[in-house]
Amino acid sequence: MRPVALAVTDGMLQFELSVAYEVFDSAPAGVTVPWYDLTVCGSHSVTFGRFRLEPDRGLDHLQDAGTVIVPGWADVDVDPPADLVDALRAAHHAGARVVSLCTGAFVLGAAGILDGKRATTHWAHTDVLAARYPQVQVDPDVLYVDNGSVLTSAGKAAALDLCLHLVRLDYGSSIANTTARRLVVPPHRSGGQAQFVTAPVPDQDGRPLAALFPWIIERLDQPLTVEDLARQARMSSRHLGRHFRAATGTTPLQWLLAQRIRHAQELLERTDAGIDAIATATGMGTATTLRRHFNRTLGVPPDTYRRTFRTRVRSSPVHATARAQGRESD
Repeated sequence: MRPVALAVTDGMLQFELSVAYEVFDSAPAGVTVPWYDLTVCGSHSVTFGRFRLEPDRGLDHLQDAGTVIVPGWADVDVDPPADLVDALRAAHHAGARVVSLCTGAFVLGAAGILDGKRATTHWAHTDVLAARYPQVQVDPDVLYVDNGSVLTSAGKAAALDLCLHLVRLDYGSSIANTTARRLVVPPHRSGGQAQFVTAPVPDQDGRPLAALFPWIIERLDQPLTVEDLARQARMSSRHLGRHFRAATGTTPLQWLLAQRIRHAQELLERTDAGIDAIATATGMGTATTLRRHFNRTLGVPPDTYRRTFRTRVRSSPVHATARAQGRESD
């Protein structure tokens, strides 16, 4: 089991704490791999708004965890407690992966853990974080930042994006998708938090795309163009682009590529298909194109990803394609 410690103290936000607890406390139905071992750590009984929480262990337990998660910090103008800051610094020095959700980045900043690193927080507080900790490269537009051993998320719902990203890193895309389905949320959202600053929810004009998204997902093996998508949505390409950015925060082709990459991840994990067959099934065309986009997006080639996150299945539609075209060795 993977030990995860949730670091808590008075003055934190219950939403982010609940998100982390929901994701890491118990495995989704049907997932049989050993799940995370979650421990709530604090120096005393903790008050979160109307709620009171009794920690399982003291803050000294943080340095024994593989991953330490800091929920949102309610008042960014108030310094976090010294014992929490010291415990986080010790955990980081001991090699723990340290994660902040929303304004929890201010706690990591106080501990010096973000110095020299890229980080994010809720868009309403990015300027404050940058001014208070000038050695931190604050990115106000992303949903989360992964520095390897230090990860930060943007506000509220982006905490869930980062938690699912951690599951994806630890268990692979398939189990992360299963977790997302249990929570009834997308396994991955394209775009950044900038899309939510002025228009938190797409207005009625975004509704025509609701039918377009599943239509695209069913046709990932096809060489779709922006003109194809615009024709299906019954609008001009320029009009489609505006609606797409309002709904997803990115362009149609960038969103389409993200779906192709995610589908490739699932096929690499769950099938024995060769790279050529997966390139065909995901609409990439050739193994060379798949490798280029996969490596640029995820930082590793498909073969390495498969060796890291592989679960075998007996049969799938793409297996027949792979056998027909000839398997490519890993």
